[in-house]
Amino acid sequence: MPLSTEWIQAGSIAVSMLAFAILVYLRLRAGKQPTSLKKIVIPPLGMATGFIMFAFPATHIPWGWGLSAFGTGMLIFAFPLVVTTRLERVEAGIYVRRSKAFIFIMVTLFAIRLALHGVVEQYMSIPQTGALFYLLAFGMIIPWRLAMVSDFMRLQKAEI
Repeated sequence: MPLSTEWIQAGSIAVSMLAFAILVYLRLRAGKQPTSLKKIVIPPLGMATGFIMFAFPATHIPWGWGLSAFGTGMLIFAFPLVVTTRLERVEAGIYVRRSKAFIFIMVTLFAIRLALHGVVEQYMSIPQTGALFYLLAFGMIIPWRLAMVSDFMRLQKAEI
């Protein structure tokens, strides 16, 4: 029995909600341990493996759409994360300072993503929608992590 579009959409939302909950949990926990350059850089590198999806024709989207999604992630959705994520030195370690606004920002971004998902799916297939939102998320994580690397390097130099 093939899955219906409604079941696939419901499953996608459920998996997104689970991923969101895990992300929030991990980010809140991250402030309790010192961070490292490796911990900052590995998530975007790991996420970059998702570009493999574009080897499959079902995920192909027009270049303009892809660049628009990536640019929107970089220029709009990354901004609140960059502004509210700060690193600070505590004794010998560098820690991610928790922002009280982090949960609110993540919930808002998630709600926007869910709202846009329904609109976008009217114009393209589910795999194409996934590809578009992957590019949006990747565009969002790059400036955020680059800002964190910059802060980390600044704090490391200040120690010397």
